[in-house]
Amino acid sequence: MSTTTAAMEMRMESQVANNAVSTEIVICLGPWYSDASIDSLQPLLQVLREALGDRAASTLISYPVSNPETASWNQDGLSLQPYPSLASIHTLTVQTSAAYLSLHEIMRDHSASCGMLLGAEAHSLSPAAIRGLIDAVHNEQADVALPRYSIGPHDGLINAAILHPLTRALFGVRNAFPMALDLALSTRAAERMATAAQQQTATGQPDTLLWPTIEAAAAGFSVADVSSGVREIPHPATVDLATILGALTASLFTEIETKASYWQRTRPPVAMHSINGMPDVHLPTPTVSSEETSELIESFRIGYGNLHELWSLVLPPQTLLGLKHLSRLPAESFSMPDTLWVRIVYDFVLAHRLRTINRGHLLGALTPLYLAWVASHIQANSITENPPETLARAFEADKPYLVSRWRWPDRFNP
Repeated sequence: MSTTTAAMEMRMESQVANNAVSTEIVICLGPWYSDASIDSLQPLLQVLREALGDRAASTLISYPVSNPETASWNQDGLSLQPYPSLASIHTLTVQTSAAYLSLHEIMRDHSASCGMLLGAEAHSLSPAAIRGLIDAVHNEQADVALPRYSIGPHDGLINAAILHPLTRALFGVRNAFPMALDLALSTRAAERMATAAQQQTATGQPDTLLWPTIEAAAAGFSVADVSSGVREIPHPATVDLATILGALTASLFTEIETKASYWQRTRPPVAMHSINGMPDVHLPTPTVSSEETSELIESFRIGYGNLHELWSLVLPPQTLLGLKHLSRLPAESFSMPDTLWVRIVYDFVLAHRLRTINRGHLLGALTPLYLAWVASHIQANSITENPPETLARAFEADKPYLVSRWRWPDRFNP
């Protein structure tokens, strides 16, 4: 072999090697950015430039397109590549199975070690928050990094009432938002999420919700909670509370059933990294009029009158007695004890598993009870230092109740 030929082959091998490691980070934009123009992406691209800094050269930004022939392009040091996406915009504006599958495929094709999904209105994230999510995976070796958004005391109440305390109590993951709009994943976490996504997309359900914190817990992966400051939260396509509450709880309750063998065993909490991407912002508590609170309480009372018979199929007598007492309280002293709310949620989880009644009717019957919790939360918020933390501890303390009833459901037979 001639010296010239050998040199050419070495250069080719070097090029292949460089190409294989040239992309370290993949940032995948969700379906909200489908067929986006350069102009419409400018606010987000500016944030990403500031967030990435020197990492921009080794980062690939992927955005969804309907035409697979769309060309890649570069702008001011950022590389953008189109990808054909099966994901559609979910009613709740959250990431779906199809998005996780696309992220993993792009990461695999480029041998990337860190992947990121960004949701709608991602330009409102600060560069420090995005950098914090990437650093959590790149520098801190976390497998899943989720943001801790700064929100008002009366915002994100479904998360505060059910999603966060339930996933924390059962799966030992203490991150603030288990169903966050944005997140970063390690290679193995992206593969794990893609495997879960394939099970859904293979059955024609690309819009199924996935729970990265729960998958991380089941796989023994580490999780990072990254303080991310204020973010614009896009509004769901529907304003119907029952639809939103039903979709989120149905997904979470199904996940709890699927992984029952995991959470019934006593385990240490999931390894957590706390990353200060942005200082937490304490937003002021908005004023809620007594009329608004009274409307919430009245909705609960109407539900108590109309749904008492249905609730009696799900809830044990002691809980029904607590609801009877609650329905008779005057508005100014209306307060739902944390212990009562925890039992309600746990019994609805169990009824969902046992199919005690039609699941759609079951989750619809949860709405008035949730409104009672909201009314109580609003009235207690000014006197309780950290209501979400207090409630989460109540869920953790009463976990043996769910375990016991899950294993021996006939102990309560209405």
